[in-house]
Amino acid sequence: MDTTTDDFIANDRSWQKVIMKYNRPDLRKSLWQICNSLIPYLGLWYLMVLSLDYSYWITLALSFIASGFLIRLFIIFHDCGHGSFFKSKRTNKIVGMTLGILAFTPYYKWHNQHHIHHATTGNLDKRGIGDVWTLTVKEYLESSKWRRFFYRAFRNPFILFTIGSAYVILIQNRFSKRDMTTKERWNIYFTNLMILVMAIGISLIIGLKAYLLIQLPVIFISHSAGLWLFYIQHQFEDVSWYRSSNWDYKTAAIEGSSFLKLPVVLQWFTGNIGFHQVHHLGPGIPNYNLARCQYENDLFKKAKPITLFSSFKALRLNLWDEANLQMIRFRKISLRI
Repeated sequence: MDTTTDDFIANDRSWQKVIMKYNRPDLRKSLWQICNSLIPYLGLWYLMVLSLDYSYWITLALSFIASGFLIRLFIIFHDCGHGSFFKSKRTNKIVGMTLGILAFTPYYKWHNQHHIHHATTGNLDKRGIGDVWTLTVKEYLESSKWRRFFYRAFRNPFILFTIGSAYVILIQNRFSKRDMTTKERWNIYFTNLMILVMAIGISLIIGLKAYLLIQLPVIFISHSAGLWLFYIQHQFEDVSWYRSSNWDYKTAAIEGSSFLKLPVVLQWFTGNIGFHQVHHLGPGIPNYNLARCQYENDLFKKAKPITLFSSFKALRLNLWDEANLQMIRFRKISLRI
């Protein structure tokens, strides 16, 4: 394909034509992905129960592997919400809601926020829903000392990926808000009820202590890793942000999302979500088609990949510098003050 980036962005027909090639769920691939994700996850749960009789260190080691499969199940949950995993809307909803219970995540609430995230990625004037809290340099400098303190604490990786993950699991996903739709609120209550039923049922079989010793590490590790993934996908060195007057969906999808090139094993566990530019340009593409779309089109080949090693550099970027159009570290601000 000889289409340049600028031509592609300017030509809606070209954009739609490319995306439509990969925008088709394959029932066999979808069912196989559920099998090779859910069955091993349940099998690891059984092994972790058995391992409690020997050493909890074995249980913890297995919990990291189980967390990988739960992340993969979450990607399926994510695809279902985009309507990309099955052709049937009803099947997407049933599978998505079921996997949401395993991942402690309410289906409608999460996806309503996620759809807003897709519609506003890279838009400085529409931050705040479904994204990572990000301030501009000007906003930071004009903030009170307490707001600066909380922002610095929030952006600290040791806090964001520990307390932040716990907050998502225990509070954000458990409680409703007044501005939510009736469907969102009832889905939160339903998800909470099903999690409680699941917890009671498993606890009656293996005991409450055993359930907590297994469930808590798995859910915490998977959510922490998922939060890290989401962070790297939109907080990186070459990211672009725009004001509404200059914002464009296609440009924001390509320049506001990263290409996270992970080792093959991690790419498999994360359901190809590292090809995030492709996903944002075509959210209706099933995860198993993302890599093919990336490598078969020159537009995406021009993307500068972020590796697992280089991703840690992005964790030090904290503020958007509108004057220089780049993410910068707190240290650069300190030098200016």
